[in-house]
Formats: sequence, C-alpha cells, structure tokens
Amino acid sequence: MIFVHDRGRMANNILQYGHLYAWGREHGRQTMSMRFAYKYPYFHICHTRHHNFPTYVFAKYAAKWHLLPTVRFDEKEMAPDLLAEKEQQMLQHSCVAAGWYARWYDLFLKYKDEILQLFDFNDDIKQHVQSLLDHGDGSLGVHIRRGDYQTWYDGRFFYSDAQYISIIRQFLQLHPGKTFRIFICGNDPTLDREAYTTALPEADVVFPNGNPGEDLCLLSQCQWLIGPPSTFSLVASMYHDVPLYWIQDISQPLRLECFDTFDNLFRHIL
Repeated sequence: MIFVHDRGRMANNILQYGHLYAWGREHGRQTMSMRFAYKYPYFHICHTRHHNFPTYVFAKYAAKWHLLPTVRFDEKEMAPDLLAEKEQQMLQHSCVAAGWYARWYDLFLKYKDEILQLFDFNDDIKQHVQSLLDHGDGSLGVHIRRGDYQTWYDGRFFYSDAQYISIIRQFLQLHPGKTFRIFICGNDPTLDREAYTTALPEADVVFPNGNPGEDLCLLSQCQWLIGPPSTFSLVASMYHDVPLYWIQDISQPLRLECFDTFDNLFRHIL
C-alpha cells in the first residue's frame, strides 16, 4: 500500500493523488490518500475502502515512528536514476509517498477517467449545483484567488476587482448578443459584489457562496472558465474538458485562442 501524504489545499491534493494513483494503477500497487481519508468529504473517494480516519492515523504515526519509509518527491527537476530509485522503493515496500513533484503526466491521462470517478461529487453537491445551472446562452465560471496570492510569486497573479471585471467584459465582447450567467467563486470576503453587478448589467452575475466542493462542482459544470493560474480552476476544467483561460498577463487582450485544455495546462503548473 502506498499512503499518499498530500500537500497544500484541496485541488492540489486531487492532482497529487491522481498522479500517484495512476502510477500505482500501472504497477499493481494500491494507493490511499491521507487527506481524503478525513478532510474535504465532498467526493466518492471519501467513501471507499481505506479512506477513513483510523487508516489516516495509522499511516501518519507509522511514518512518524519510521515504521513506514517515506519516499519524497521534492525535486522539481529529478534525474532519471533518482526517479527510478524512488519508484523501486514504492514497488518493493509499503510506504508513505510525499512531495509536490510526484508527477507522471502520461499515466495520469491514461487513467484520467478512473481518477474522475474517484473524485465524482457526492449527490447532495450535484443536486445543489444543478439548481443554479440555468445557463441562458452560456455560463462562465470565474475563480477569484486572492488571500495568499498577495505574496505568492511576489503578487504577480493578485488581481483587483476592476481587473477581473475588465477580463469578463472582454469575454462578453467575444460573444455579442448572448446572455451569460456568470458565477463568481473565490476566497476573498472583501469582494466588491456591487462593482460586478453594476459593471456587467448585460449578464446574470451570481455569487454562489458555496463550500469548496460546491464551488469546484459548479465551476466544472460551466461552459467556460477564467481565473489566475491555480489548481482549483485547473481541476474544475478537468471534469468536462472545459476551456480555461489562466490570466498570466493581465495586460494581454483576451482572445478565444487564450483558452486552453486541462490536458495541456496540467503539464505547466507553477
């Protein structure tokens, strides 16, 4: 058994476990996500065998007391012989796998459908989201990430409400004559909601106020996605191949060609 010691927040955890699940699936090794054994109870995986709090406690303290070895993937650029050594350890022993750079892109795509089944949303979340999805001519999900983005990468992707509104207006101009329902999801309690509704009178602007699982499910059901580089919008795009625009240069005019797919973008996580 490979116990996956997840890092970061929910979407990071989904991607990290997805890579290790795919590797384990390819090599006949069972895997278990320590984070989804007790946290973020929004997904099918949380109700599967081994994903429970006692198993999490066992793995945590077995690693702490060195009863289980820990195989770490902390190097962004890993030499092939070092990667092979780590893979051999996982083949030979039960262990804890940890680190953000455990990545097997081709295997992830090979087993992507199974990963999506594991992270299918609970029925109550899907029912809640379905009640919001009256699209009109289309739906745009906007993920606003602030908080830690004020300092991450020196604030490079920390955008103001006015900047997000400008991007949304550019999107609407690319679809003249159409009425969009725009879902604004994010982690900023100071979001100026009135600014969005006032500046975008031609659209139906909705602030869902969901928990992380509800917001992720809602974004995954939109027809287009916009947000700063973030695993949250990336994972949302994964479910239904939703076109995603990562705002990497706020001064760049928005064009339809700016939208990309999960299968490409997930290879370029910062």
